[in-house]
Amino acid sequence: MIRVVATGTFDILHPGHLYYLEESRRLGDELYVIVARDANVKHKPKPIIPEEQRLRMIGALKPVSHALLGDLYDMFRPIAEIRPDIITLGFNQHFDEEGLRQKLADRGLDAGVVRIPGYPGPLASSSRIVEHILNTRGRAHPAGGGE
Repeated sequence: MIRVVATGTFDILHPGHLYYLEESRRLGDELYVIVARDANVKHKPKPIIPEEQRLRMIGALKPVSHALLGDLYDMFRPIAEIRPDIITLGFNQHFDEEGLRQKLADRGLDAGVVRIPGYPGPLASSSRIVEHILNTRGRAHPAGGGE
């Protein structure tokens, strides 16, 4: 059985997330998804959706076999517990593939690293969705717009 791990923040789910997870699942039999903890997101704005809600949404997606929150202190702890054959990275994730391979090897983890290409749609990132909302709806609309 080939075990795959995908990781990410997964704030404001969109087709790019689904594409990343579908492509990750195609590489193996079982897909574990590690959802970033709110406190650990430092390379971009804090998530809009709280971590428990993001976890629940990811866990409900068809390609996902198992969803879990990342470790607050050691990002490699869940990887060591899962022992994946492959770790996938999204096209815009900030990891250096060679550096990640080296850190995995230093911990005795023998997992391949595969970068999944980006989804071609125009609203395929949470930041683009937020930007689009602000540009098209602005702040002039009353709160509680019925959604």
